[in-house]
Amino acid sequence: MLSPQILPQVAVGRPPSVLQRLEEHLAIRCPGALPEERCAAHADAVLSARASWTRNFEGKQFTLGRAYYTHLEEDREDEYFADAAASDARVRRIAPGLQEHMLAAASALVGAPVTQRVGWCGPGVHVFPAGGEVARRGGEVHFDTEGLRPPQLERRLPALTLVLMLQRPEIGGGLRVWGSTYEGDDFPEKPDPRVEVTQLAYEVGELVVIDSYRLHQILPFRGELDRMSATMHACLDGGAWEAWF
Repeated sequence: MLSPQILPQVAVGRPPSVLQRLEEHLAIRCPGALPEERCAAHADAVLSARASWTRNFEGKQFTLGRAYYTHLEEDREDEYFADAAASDARVRRIAPGLQEHMLAAASALVGAPVTQRVGWCGPGVHVFPAGGEVARRGGEVHFDTEGLRPPQLERRLPALTLVLMLQRPEIGGGLRVWGSTYEGDDFPEKPDPRVEVTQLAYEVGELVVIDSYRLHQILPFRGELDRMSATMHACLDGGAWEAWF
């Protein structure tokens, strides 16, 4: 039976790697991956820099740094690539050290160097507004396959999604992960109730890792606090890990 695994800090960087762990678990939880005070400082800085956010899906969600999947779905890929360097500069200016921390955490978990994909945006921040559509209804049921290049997707190369909670909502806002895996449809229907599923309630500073081919969904949330998380994706290709947002 698959379930989430809580990985103590002392186990990060030790064998088996996160890829092996995800063969036996729906998700890997790493509490205390970033101290709460640093998360709070990043969250305050992001909230104070609202003018630097990228608006997506008519304001249903925002990012600090551009996220590829939002631009792909809104037919704005040219903006994503044209602004990649400036996007990273914004993230580094507003949340210094956050990109480097995400890459270092990924490297420790996979037991190998993880470098940013050339020409793409590095790790960024998702902001889901309190009272917004995702808060009311939850996020789309989806896989994180949109940043994978066609040959990578066809060969089903190992791919990971890492999410670090910077500011959690007052109530809810966790993650639902199913046992279902990618079969060619990025946005399938909710699985049959008999399919194995787990729900994770993030803590501030907790890093959650899932297989990008695993079906998942952000849960609804309530209260006055936005849901804010640092996110990156990574793929193992040709013996090297590359990352993007």
